[in-house]
Amino acid sequence: MASLASLGRLSSRAGQVGGRRLAQSTVARRAALAAQNFTMPALSPTMTEGNIATWRVKEGDKFQAGDVLLEIETDKATMDVEAQEEGVVMKILQGDGAKAVKVGARIAVLAEEGDDVSTLEIPAEDQTGAKDSAKEQLSQGSSTYGGGSAPPPNDSVPDQPTHSAAKANGGGKAPKQTYPLLPSVAHLVKEKGLDEAALAEMTPTGPNGRLLKGDVLAYLGAINQKTPVSISEMFERLSHLDLSNIKIVKSTPPPAKEETKAAAAAETPAPRVQQVQVSLPVSLEAAFRAHRKVYKNLAVNLPLATFIERAADIANEGLPASARKPSADDLFNDLLGLPQAGHSATRGRYFPMISSPTATVAQPAFSGSRQQTDIIDILSGTATKARKPVAQPVAEFDVTDADVPLFSLNVPKTEEKRARVFLERIKVVLENEPARLLL
Repeated sequence: MASLASLGRLSSRAGQVGGRRLAQSTVARRAALAAQNFTMPALSPTMTEGNIATWRVKEGDKFQAGDVLLEIETDKATMDVEAQEEGVVMKILQGDGAKAVKVGARIAVLAEEGDDVSTLEIPAEDQTGAKDSAKEQLSQGSSTYGGGSAPPPNDSVPDQPTHSAAKANGGGKAPKQTYPLLPSVAHLVKEKGLDEAALAEMTPTGPNGRLLKGDVLAYLGAINQKTPVSISEMFERLSHLDLSNIKIVKSTPPPAKEETKAAAAAETPAPRVQQVQVSLPVSLEAAFRAHRKVYKNLAVNLPLATFIERAADIANEGLPASARKPSADDLFNDLLGLPQAGHSATRGRYFPMISSPTATVAQPAFSGSRQQTDIIDILSGTATKARKPVAQPVAEFDVTDADVPLFSLNVPKTEEKRARVFLERIKVVLENEPARLLL
């Protein structure tokens, strides 16, 4: 008896499953054989109506994805409407030259490729689609065959929302949508066959109260009802920088030992550069003879300081480089193995200090003055013959070994060799080459 009862239950259950499958196949076949309305698409967010310039296809023509179905004129431009998939033109309801066709109004009836057009019924037009502004928003971006069709019949619409889903998604009346629907939201609403009443029950979680795709899915029960709200709260929370966990650390004074070390380092004077004095006796007898000769022949009184300045200028040429710490360029050139010839000889800036016990370097005095002739008198021819100056006898200098002046320099210890070379050169010029001082 038990086996007979279980066998009966199994046969009953198989009959129920078979019945459900048969009903589903019937609904699917009916949806597949149903024709679809092709409505006036919205080619811009502000478009409310348009004119049909011309149809590129005729009734009964087949078309492929990407084929141009018709041309639509607006107040701004003329645009082509392309097909998204294959199909057949069953009926054209708004012909060439139709004016002021509202967005969402039915303009043709299309069928799928392979359908027998003679066996299909023309679906009823959705009157609310051409009149309500909400339907105009839903049709935005539907410039192709797939996106511009009217909602399918009720028996082919899946995932219709339940009353419990609507309550869980918001419970109260949602704020009115002031922005056009996003393309993804409009496509989903069209696909699910939702009307304006369903949109009014949805709770938008987007910026400025805008409806998002997640809000529609939550209304349909496809996702958790709390997911859109939680995501919106997370974005709101992460959009601001959280400074609540920042703690201000109080600055601690440095240890006393470090302060004393720093103070001691600041008070420590910089090491003094050791100075040395380099001296060399230089006879001025040859310079005096050259001085007397110039005055006797040219009547030109050259100060003795001029001879010494000229001799110092000659002696400063090409002095050996002073000992110094290598620079960064020197170290780099040394690493590369480059020669350091650039610092072998440089020009000096030395001028000697002169000391003499009998002031033999003083300028000898001359009496009388030489009359200068004005250049204007020479050019005008009125100049008188210049009187030859009477040369006074030049003071004789009795230069002995004890009266030889002492030339000296105070220089850093590192330039001692360089300063000695300078004094030796000036000695040679003043004693042996006085003629160079007159060039």
